[in-house]
Amino acid sequence: MGGMKIKITRGAGIAGAVTAGLLALLAAVPAHAAAPARLEPAPDASLVLPAPTGPRPVGTVRLHLVDRGRPDPWVPAEKTRQLMVSLWYPAEKGGGRPAPYMTDQEAAALLEGQKVTGVPSRAVSGARTHAVAGARPAGRRGTLPLVVLSPGFTMPRSSLTALAEELASRGYVVAGVDHVHESYGTSLPGGRLARCAACAEQEADPWAFGAKAVAGRQADVSFVLDELLGRHPVWKGARLIDRSRVGMAGHSLGGSSTSWTMLKDGRVRAGVNMDGTFFASLPAGGLARPFMLMGAGEIHEPGGQDFTWGRDWALMTGWKRWFSVKGGDHVSFTDYPLLAGRTARELEVTRAYVTAFMDRHLRGRGRELLDGPSPAFPEVASWK
Repeated sequence: MGGMKIKITRGAGIAGAVTAGLLALLAAVPAHAAAPARLEPAPDASLVLPAPTGPRPVGTVRLHLVDRGRPDPWVPAEKTRQLMVSLWYPAEKGGGRPAPYMTDQEAAALLEGQKVTGVPSRAVSGARTHAVAGARPAGRRGTLPLVVLSPGFTMPRSSLTALAEELASRGYVVAGVDHVHESYGTSLPGGRLARCAACAEQEADPWAFGAKAVAGRQADVSFVLDELLGRHPVWKGARLIDRSRVGMAGHSLGGSSTSWTMLKDGRVRAGVNMDGTFFASLPAGGLARPFMLMGAGEIHEPGGQDFTWGRDWALMTGWKRWFSVKGGDHVSFTDYPLLAGRTARELEVTRAYVTAFMDRHLRGRGRELLDGPSPAFPEVASWK
């Protein structure tokens, strides 16, 4: 990206890491880059996501889903649960405009939530992606595995875009879920912006909040699966999905929600937790389906500060792996290190390991990368 480089320490947590990263944009983006809200990438965006490495072009669409069977868990006055979902998928070859990274409203809410001033929202919303908006899906009927991605708390679904594009370029349909009222801002149809109603509960009692959020996210993901895999799917390309091959990966709170979703919804065959504390512990019967832990630094090594990993690891009775990334921090598994002027190496690590995991368990393709230390990724320790 160029410009000022900011070191982010693990102790800074989500807020400190993202704030420092966004401030790095000040040195790289001119003040006049601010623009009226519009769903277009900025032609002079400083942030460019790394290109996906798979052989297939990538398309993307946005879906507004409404679960009329339950109220919003954070705003009970809203009698339906609304979700925004981005789908990334293998697409037919052809031209088209890259999709916007996020809306300008969402970028402004992110900056405000992180108490960042002086950074134009379009510097974030205009980040360059590689998926073509509305591209025609490609593939044979019933052959593409589906991976659901759930972001960290206060983070939008766009924070996992680089991982989503990578998986899609390798033949996966990917559903990134914005859990409405859990990010700083989610754009809804009609120009509405849903704010973080859950933030107040998180501040009051983090553990009670975590348990409630995990249960809510499980319900969200199950509803998304219903909408994509049911008799009357909401997406025209849904016929390409193999309903028997569904995985899930989440960052932070999204990772915590992955194991719980697997317990409650048997359609999810394999899961990944990226640096998330397990707010809802596994039951005594454990979890028998494949699961991978991927954490940052010493906090998420065996015996590290997050005791929930060792606790739940002992209850995972199926195929399992535990990796930690030396020198990583909480946002290493998202797009946000790029905002701090760091290299794309952290994304390279995340994309390689998550793709290898999904390949092994949703496609039956053995991936040696998961079997121990790898010379290609010396910063990754294996604790299996």
